[in-house]
Amino acid sequence: MEKMSKKEYSQYVSRLAPKSPVWKDCLWAFLVGGFICTLGQGFLELYKGPVGLDKEMAGTATCVSLIFLSALLTGLSVYDDIAKHAGAGTLVPITGFANAVVSPAMEFKTEGFVLGVGAKMFTIAGPVIVYGVLASVVYGVVYWILTLF
Repeated sequence: MEKMSKKEYSQYVSRLAPKSPVWKDCLWAFLVGGFICTLGQGFLELYKGPVGLDKEMAGTATCVSLIFLSALLTGLSVYDDIAKHAGAGTLVPITGFANAVVSPAMEFKTEGFVLGVGAKMFTIAGPVIVYGVLASVVYGVVYWILTLF
């Protein structure tokens, strides 16, 4: 068997690899991401209008609703099916984050609530939470020091 160079191997792989439909993927991501954002705006208007919440409480209720819907759809294995077609469109921050928390928990539920769900729930989202908390503490300390002068 003849040994291939790195360049020949790269060309070989490029020739055999399926071509990605970039424009179609971008369109799906745009449409689904836009739908999620429109749904969020719909929740916000519903909570501010007929429900009668103030702006801040309506925003909180909207976040909770989107998180709940994302977690529910992940638990029902629907969110992953949507993500197969929409790709990055499902990474709208709040719904994508909820999916990142629920997915590992669902995967390890057979190991029990403590060692399965509880321990694995933050395997993907945990570093994001830790970084966010640490960054906010550093920012707070820097801000506090700057306000002393």
